[in-house]
Amino acid sequence: MHARHCRAQLALLAVSLSAALAAHAAPQVLHCGQVFDANSARLLGEHSLVINEGRITEVRAGKVEASTLGADATAIDLSAHTCLPGLIDMHVHLGSQTSPAAYSEGFRLNPEDYALRSVGYAETTLKAGFTTVRDLGGLQTLALRNAINEGRIVGPRIFAADKSLATTGGHADPRNGINRELAESLGWPGPEEGVVAGPYEARRAVRQRYKEGSDVIKLTATGGVLSFAKSGDNPQFMEDEIRAIVETARDYGYKVAAHAHGKEGMRRAVAAGVDSIEHGTYMDEDVFKLMREKGTWYVPTISAGVFVSEKAREVGYYPEIVRPKAQRIGALIQGTAGRAHAAGVRIAFGTDAGVFPHGDNAREFELMVEAGMPASFALQSATKNAAELLGEWESLGSLEAGKLADVVAVAGNPIENIGLMRDVQFVMKAGDVVKAP
Repeated sequence: MHARHCRAQLALLAVSLSAALAAHAAPQVLHCGQVFDANSARLLGEHSLVINEGRITEVRAGKVEASTLGADATAIDLSAHTCLPGLIDMHVHLGSQTSPAAYSEGFRLNPEDYALRSVGYAETTLKAGFTTVRDLGGLQTLALRNAINEGRIVGPRIFAADKSLATTGGHADPRNGINRELAESLGWPGPEEGVVAGPYEARRAVRQRYKEGSDVIKLTATGGVLSFAKSGDNPQFMEDEIRAIVETARDYGYKVAAHAHGKEGMRRAVAAGVDSIEHGTYMDEDVFKLMREKGTWYVPTISAGVFVSEKAREVGYYPEIVRPKAQRIGALIQGTAGRAHAAGVRIAFGTDAGVFPHGDNAREFELMVEAGMPASFALQSATKNAAELLGEWESLGSLEAGKLADVVAVAGNPIENIGLMRDVQFVMKAGDVVKAP
């Protein structure tokens, strides 16, 4: 009886799997009232996107009837919507989320607690329209990435840094804020844990990230707002250490992202050849000029700055050593981003989600527009620009034939009303519908 039951279950599973594969293989057509062209940063009017086996095969003006694509083809009516490429957030932390308890939870929760929470954060992010993210520091994220890629859980496509690289006592040193006896019992962190002293250890730390399977390297060139330390902007790597990280990263095909708030730390990072500056609070004309010369990207994360400056006014939300930094530094990022755009610095969309609740990523669009950027540019920063920085322009970032069928849609015109991006009503990732009106 048990054997028959198992065989029946297996047969049912096989039928379901075959049906799912057939559905994925069948052509689909999305009827879009308008489409956002990421190359020109403008809306093109009514178009149809023809999708087969997870990729866009055609983009045609007007309405294409599904029947012309074959008897098994299906259509999705988005004629009252604007279709855009799947959004890309270049700075998230899916392994954690802000709360007043965040600093104490590290002493009480186990790795599996954080891992299970990250599953929910990933699904929330995808359903908010972000089909691809770059996770810049989180110990659960490699396993989360793998589980999503294997189809075990629902979430965005992840490019993960794993452990951020830090100097002793610097932003991202995992032993900050604990007493000496506990620190000694845990052992002093070294390159394997992402904490380095000198160029040789810097190289070793990059190679460890390669060994563990990271997709990108992230270093903390200056102090940080939320770390349990006094300074939020002092330089924390010497230039030869950053250069060693960049040179080693190039050997392994990695791009390098540098967290930086203070000017000198940014200058060292850009001069050493990092690919992007994250946050960039005290960036000025000298840094703008150097970034233009080097072709360095800027990922502003305005949302995180605004959020921490707001929460710093709440007694008890952050430790007292953090509150002054959050108030002072957080509030400045939006103005810096506006000046960087006006100065011609290349900008890619990123939010630092996890510093604020996951799923609110699209608030960044509104804050970019408030900072003086056109809505069309803000949308381009989360599509074409982000894909270019990611090194994935051949597959992501625009609605063009041959690219992955990552498509999102909003009801209305997001260039006229950028707030619509906070209500994404349709999400498709690689041809699979995740959310529909």
